[in-house]
Amino acid sequence: MPLTPSPRTRTNSIQQPDFSPVVQGEKPESLFNNNYTPRFSRAISKTSVRDSPKSNIAHVTNSPRRLNVPTSEYTLTGTGPATKQTPGRAARKEISIRPRLGKTAFKASYNAADRFIPSRSASEAIVNSGAVKIEHEQKSKSKKAEGSAVLAGAASAFNIGGRAAHDDVAAAFESLGLDDDEEVSSYTKPAPNAVAYESSLANACGLNLGTRILAFKPAAPESSKPIDLRSQYNRPLKPAAASASQFRRRVLTAPERVLDAPGLADDYYLNLLDWSSGNQVAIGLERNVYVWSAESGTVNSLLECSEDTTITSVKWSGDGAYVGVGLGTGEVQVWDVEEGKKLRSMHGHDTRVGVMGWNKHILSTGARSGLVFNHDVRIAQHKIAELNNHVGEVCGLEWRADGAQLATGGNDNLVSIWDARSLDAPKFSKTNHRAAVKALSWCPWQPNLLATGGGSHDRHIHFWNTTTGARVNSIDTGSQVTSLRWSSQYKEIASTSGFPDNSISLWSYPTLVKNIEIPAHESRVLHSCLSPDGQMMATAGKSCILHQTTSCTIANAI
Repeated sequence: MPLTPSPRTRTNSIQQPDFSPVVQGEKPESLFNNNYTPRFSRAISKTSVRDSPKSNIAHVTNSPRRLNVPTSEYTLTGTGPATKQTPGRAARKEISIRPRLGKTAFKASYNAADRFIPSRSASEAIVNSGAVKIEHEQKSKSKKAEGSAVLAGAASAFNIGGRAAHDDVAAAFESLGLDDDEEVSSYTKPAPNAVAYESSLANACGLNLGTRILAFKPAAPESSKPIDLRSQYNRPLKPAAASASQFRRRVLTAPERVLDAPGLADDYYLNLLDWSSGNQVAIGLERNVYVWSAESGTVNSLLECSEDTTITSVKWSGDGAYVGVGLGTGEVQVWDVEEGKKLRSMHGHDTRVGVMGWNKHILSTGARSGLVFNHDVRIAQHKIAELNNHVGEVCGLEWRADGAQLATGGNDNLVSIWDARSLDAPKFSKTNHRAAVKALSWCPWQPNLLATGGGSHDRHIHFWNTTTGARVNSIDTGSQVTSLRWSSQYKEIASTSGFPDNSISLWSYPTLVKNIEIPAHESRVLHSCLSPDGQMMATAGKSCILHQTTSCTIANAI
């Protein structure tokens, strides 16, 4: 908008402040030629002036809190359209340019003429300093009032009408913050309750508010010896020289002891040998049962049955105090070994009892008829369950260690897996074998793993997952499987063979690799059992010889 000067003439012109160095001996001139009225007339509040939070100018005690200044002597008239902007507001925007010490100050020349056209240097300085922006017209009233208060505080700091020192005035304008875009960072003192709660919470958690949370308490231990990283990371995984001797296994192929067993029946379907937890071996020979003590080496005759029957099976109880005896007539007897007397007889089977198994106070018996009875030896009515799934003679029977499942095998080539909670029907029935299944054994380190071995027409060992019923592995042994014994020391299983090998084989599991094969008897191996510690194995065969292999033979391989 073109502006024309007022009819009233002005003697002196307004110049921008020049912060040139003051020569010693000369009297410094005032920053605005002692005329602050047009600069701060609109900045002074009508009521009172509050201290600016942005100003750090030291106030003079005798400085007036309220300034009564006359109005500006300038009146601007223009030929263009009227605007709402007043000279006071323009003057305030002009004053927002604050020069900094150490930089070259500029002068915006003003001459009374037909028009007021600012110089290019002044415009560029205004743009570069960022003092004049278009957004100033959209500032809120609170921002404008805050800027007015800052100017009022600065005016009160000057001694208007006197001659202020040039350095003081320069320092005052240097410390003034008139930029409305700055955000005032306020600090609020926390409430006493919040501080007390934070302190009590830190004490309860054992934390020190003055330290970092992620810090070692106590300090990390230090090695007493210097660490040589080359020796730590460049050493071989296994010593090359010691590996061969360290992992070599010594297995004896000769038995430790050989005992005569005259009268041992050459019958694949009978179970006449067992080793108790009390380290005693019971064996059935014709009509007699003998007990051999592995500790003392003594042999005692436990019983002799009548002439019209024979011993068909023997089985020790879990505690090693009692032995169950099955007879050819179907009678089942329970004997106290220490006292040497019969405790009771249990009837029910019409045919011979070829296999038995204990589960605490429950004695399970399998007969030639294909029936399996569960007897509770504590009560008079001993028969508590009848398991009927086999059509051939039951020759294999084994309880799981925890008593949750029972496995039975028969001459009908069938494997039945029973759930102890429901004995009405088997949980799984497996027909994979092509011959009688006598060899049954539960894995000691994997309770749901069952191994079963077939007869001379099958010659296979199958491994079953009794939880899902799936067959997980199989081994073709090449000979009749008469018994299976898992090792409790190694992940291996031992199998005894009949025709044609008559040997003991040691298999790794689950690799199914044959580690060694030991010739055992001149004829087929009919029975086997492990010592309580799993370090010794006893086998019996048709040759009427009882072999005991030492721990060097089995413990290093089983």
